[in-house]
Amino acid sequence: MAFKVKSFREVLAMTKEKLDEALAPIRVRSAKAKADMVSAKLEEQMLTLEREIHEACASKDLDFDCIIGKIDRYELMERKRKQIDTLIGQLFPSGRAA
Repeated sequence: MAFKVKSFREVLAMTKEKLDEALAPIRVRSAKAKADMVSAKLEEQMLTLEREIHEACASKDLDFDCIIGKIDRYELMERKRKQIDTLIGQLFPSGRAA
């Protein structure tokens, strides 16, 4: 399907609401992509922190306060990821971008 430019008269006749309506699917896809990026970034941070926790547990001189702090941060990130996933599911229930 080839893109066809609307006539200038048609564009001028379109209301702002109609223009916004035409852009809605693109905005939905953009928002979904941004949400997926936030989720992926948080997952990456969690994996990095998980590695740091294991390294701290394997160190010669165990620093329990440091390990506990890292575990607390990990659990906070885990709760945040669950909230983000729930929010994404509610905002984009079909799993599709549009």
